[in-house]
Amino acid sequence: PAGKKAVLFFWASWHAESAPRGAIDRVVNTLATTGTGDDVDFYRVEAEAVPDLSLKYAVTVVPTFILLDAAGNIVDRVDGGDDVPRLTQAVSALASRSGAASAPTAAASASGATTSAAASPEDVLNARLKSLTNSSPVMLFMKGVPTAPRCGFSRQAIEMLSGAKIAFGTFDILTDEDVRQGLKKYSDWPTYPQLYVNGDLMGGLDIMKEMAEEGDLAEQLGVEKSDAGIGAATSADANGGEGSLDDRLKKLVNRHRVMLFMKGLPSAPRCGFSRQIVEMLDEEGASYDSFNILEDEEVRQGLKAYSDWPTYPQLYVDGDLVGGLDIVKEMKENDDLTDLLQG
Repeated sequence: PAGKKAVLFFWASWHAESAPRGAIDRVVNTLATTGTGDDVDFYRVEAEAVPDLSLKYAVTVVPTFILLDAAGNIVDRVDGGDDVPRLTQAVSALASRSGAASAPTAAASASGATTSAAASPEDVLNARLKSLTNSSPVMLFMKGVPTAPRCGFSRQAIEMLSGAKIAFGTFDILTDEDVRQGLKKYSDWPTYPQLYVNGDLMGGLDIMKEMAEEGDLAEQLGVEKSDAGIGAATSADANGGEGSLDDRLKKLVNRHRVMLFMKGLPSAPRCGFSRQIVEMLDEEGASYDSFNILEDEEVRQGLKAYSDWPTYPQLYVDGDLVGGLDIVKEMKENDDLTDLLQG
């Protein structure tokens, strides 16, 4: 409610510790019932059920705790559940904080931070940018999406990464002006695309080309090649914006004999269901390609109607829908999955 301090507890059903009655859930229940009085409200937020809210607060891991003052400003955040004392200190500081307080939070002091308790807009943006640049081991900030780059430089970067068999995540800077402008200052790099590895800026397209000229791009970047699908279309597949959506979806489901539409990449799934189906395909030694539906809202919504299947992940073989996780699990239990994948 407006005028009350709050703790947003982002969790996921596939993460046992943050799920109801899990270890982290019990810690949160204890914090909510002791020591905070009536001044702080706690809210459980299922991260994958509200992706817009997760994106707003740059939630990339569960659990994540966002602490808000009475005005709705971010006072602190705790990513992960390994440091319970840190979380306890942050909640305690929030509870004891007055509406006009400007002193550093106890949690911030304990961690050596010198910022004020109410983080400035720049601090909040920088925290979000840090989270975004670390959201995938290899992260490309580009114009457009992998299947439909919006500039030639971005298209070439996609082609180079895909050609080198490097799994990567992307962010369309055209969809968020704060990120587009903020990242230039954050990284001290004025143009796009920008490539990050493990949160560190590698550079733009020219740097990528120089590295590729010196040897294998994956080796130069210090990353492993992906044996599974890359999760990003090459230039031959990136023209799906032309023609009808059904035509584009038909091309996508036939892009590889075994095609997985999932949240995230095989190397970095963004939901538990996608992670489980990737594990099963990898156990089978299957050759497959994947498409990250979080990168393209048109495909995400359109494929539901195209396939008459409302959820993700979705697995296709020879262009035909097999089903989701439950179907694939059942086929594996019945020893039918190997035959299906091998054809």
